[in-house]
Amino acid sequence: MHNPDQTSRPGHEGRAIALSILAVAGLVIGLTGGWLGPRLAAGLGAGLPGGWPAGLPLDPGSGLRAAGLGLVYLAGGVPAAVRALHELRHEHRLDIELLMVIAALAAAGVGAPVEGAVLLVLFSVAGTLETLAMGRARREVEALMALRPDRAHLLQPDGSTQEVPVSALVPGDRVMVRPGARIPVDAEIETGEGEIDESSVTGESLPVARGPGAQVFEATVNLHSVLRLRVTRGAADSTVARMIALVTQAQAERAPSERFSDWFGQRYTWAVLGGALVSLAVLLALGHGWHEATYRAAVLLVAASPCAIVISVPAAILSALSAAARGGVLFKGGAALETFAAVRAFAFDKTGTLTTGRAEVTDLAVAPGCDPRAVLADLAGLEAHSEHPLAAAIRRAAEARGIAPSPAEGIAAVPAAGIAGVVGGRRLWAGNRRMARDMGADPACPEAPEMAALADGAHTLIWLGEGPRVLGVVALADRARANAPAALAALRDAGIGRLAMLTGDRPEVAHAVAADLGMDRAEVAAALLPEDKVAHVARLGTTGRVAFVGDGVNDAAALARADVGIAMGAAGSEVALQAADVALLSEDLGQLAAAHRLARRTARVIRQNLILATGAMLVLVVGALWGKLPLPLAVVGHEGGTVLVVLNGLRLLFDPIRRA
Repeated sequence: MHNPDQTSRPGHEGRAIALSILAVAGLVIGLTGGWLGPRLAAGLGAGLPGGWPAGLPLDPGSGLRAAGLGLVYLAGGVPAAVRALHELRHEHRLDIELLMVIAALAAAGVGAPVEGAVLLVLFSVAGTLETLAMGRARREVEALMALRPDRAHLLQPDGSTQEVPVSALVPGDRVMVRPGARIPVDAEIETGEGEIDESSVTGESLPVARGPGAQVFEATVNLHSVLRLRVTRGAADSTVARMIALVTQAQAERAPSERFSDWFGQRYTWAVLGGALVSLAVLLALGHGWHEATYRAAVLLVAASPCAIVISVPAAILSALSAAARGGVLFKGGAALETFAAVRAFAFDKTGTLTTGRAEVTDLAVAPGCDPRAVLADLAGLEAHSEHPLAAAIRRAAEARGIAPSPAEGIAAVPAAGIAGVVGGRRLWAGNRRMARDMGADPACPEAPEMAALADGAHTLIWLGEGPRVLGVVALADRARANAPAALAALRDAGIGRLAMLTGDRPEVAHAVAADLGMDRAEVAAALLPEDKVAHVARLGTTGRVAFVGDGVNDAAALARADVGIAMGAAGSEVALQAADVALLSEDLGQLAAAHRLARRTARVIRQNLILATGAMLVLVVGALWGKLPLPLAVVGHEGGTVLVVLNGLRLLFDPIRRA
């Protein structure tokens, strides 16, 4: 019907509603003029000497009827004709609106102005409903914009605060956020800790705990505490600003089915106009009168117009894109959405995707006669002087067990091996297998079988020792995400045939993680270089569409090679948002199965719409060619089908991403 890129611009909805109201009012007046006119004349005549003049040429009934129908043709026909002629002149496109105007004028020309008026009214009302519906999908973007605060409390050097526009903030500024307030910009917490409601950005339904050093995003809500933040991005570059830009860009990019329906609509519209002219000529040649032939040609114009077919795809695509964005999943356009629905194999990066990306202490074993708590305290004391991620994991393990790190001094780092220092008057060392051997210790620890059992290759080991004697060992590993097994099970239940893990880590580590996730050993490929991941994705793609899920930074090549590249935990990451076809803004793998479910449902809705639109059009065309289909019935069938496919597409708006 209308161009979906134009029908939801600001101000257009109000004009469409006003014109539809005028058209409906005109039709009501036109239909009731014959009944209302004589009564109006009687009322007026009662106030005149001798009553209403019998010879007066003005008939109130006919006048009202003509005025009402004229209003319909002006409000319902003129704007449509202007738009259609503009398209024809400047874009060389034959708009469907022109067919409707021609059909209405043809009906009026053969003495059926009421039928033409009904056509214009229903066409106008259906167009307005379509405008409102498509506007609803686009207003999801406006809802994101409405969440953005416009003022912030800027911290001054003397500790006071000044209220300033958010647009004036620059990276490095300090702002204060009070409980219950929305965070004004992307920032890092300097002081304070509490829970943040991030649902507006990541789709995460539950508040998340954030403390010093954590990143927070614009438009999220600080629930309970006073936070002091350091601005990391200006308002124009914030996560929400980029979300708005990406969603707007995605809605502007057409999916393959959208391009086809547009291509089909243009060519088919010319065919409909030509077919109507041919039918007019044939009916005249067969001896039908001018009025009847023109009326039947007008009915064919209406019955065969492809309004419902043209609008059926964008109605579903725009609704699905908006629902996904509301749930924290960004699709880079309808093409990504359609391709994602056809994916039958998923390949996952391991670190940071299937796992947390953060090492944790999984086991602690000590030599005979040693106290496990004392060993962990001494180890944490040494590692308190190291910035290595494994050192941080050991400190977290001690803190979680309520163990205070032992004071250490005389610290000396040994590159690529470990660290040494004085703890409690003893010279201790902590490090890897190389460090143990350099100190003359046996990392196999034959005197402690439980220590030797940890050397299975699936863990990273850190030994603690004094000279050549090993006191204990901790095993560290990158744990699988808590929700990953359920998310993978949901994908299997959805019919995904292959779930593969591609990682550059050691095979022993990869297989241990796969076992925790319930993945098939045969689907694990380890010790891969980036180009190896690309080759594996290509092989998976030989049997159907494949999606690759990674962090959007280290896996850019594999993301690009896959039919659908998916960036995990992309909120706040410029590279992740740009590298992939789909961006999951949170680190919840459950969104992946939910997004795939939405994509497949969108594909079903598109098929339903096309079948409904095509079927309705065929029935109407058959009735117009071989039956006596009246114009009002053709109008109702045509516009009713258009409204139905739009409403069917809009159902996707109410199917937001639900995590598995």
